[in-house]
Amino acid sequence: MADLGEPTLHSTLRAQGYRLTAQRQLVLQAVTELRHGTPDEICSEVQRTAGGVNISTVYRTLELLEELGLVTHTHLGHGAPTYHAATDEDHLHLVCRDCGGVVETDASVADALVHELALRHGFETDVAHFAIYGRCQECSS
Repeated sequence: MADLGEPTLHSTLRAQGYRLTAQRQLVLQAVTELRHGTPDEICSEVQRTAGGVNISTVYRTLELLEELGLVTHTHLGHGAPTYHAATDEDHLHLVCRDCGGVVETDASVADALVHELALRHGFETDVAHFAIYGRCQECSS
């Protein structure tokens, strides 16, 4: 995974006319460290370092960071979206319906499906937001 440290964040923010704030830096750091975090989980992580950050600040910051292409989100269920660093390799999320566990797998495993959807429907699939539901190996046995 590429480093999303201060120089990249700072230059990306400045290029769009934004300032680098401690909250923005802490939110991006929390997203990167958690790998897949809901806004509540990200807020808890940030609050361990900077107690004054509230959930609305986290939501606004995540929205800005996504707009700037630094984070992306996916929906792994009916709850809040899960955020991860945009520098992560594209991957699929395998979500267990029984235990709720999430396993990442390389996006290339869906190449045949992506190709078939393009042929049949002219559909361009965004596998970065793709979650497949089923039962994990542990719950299946």
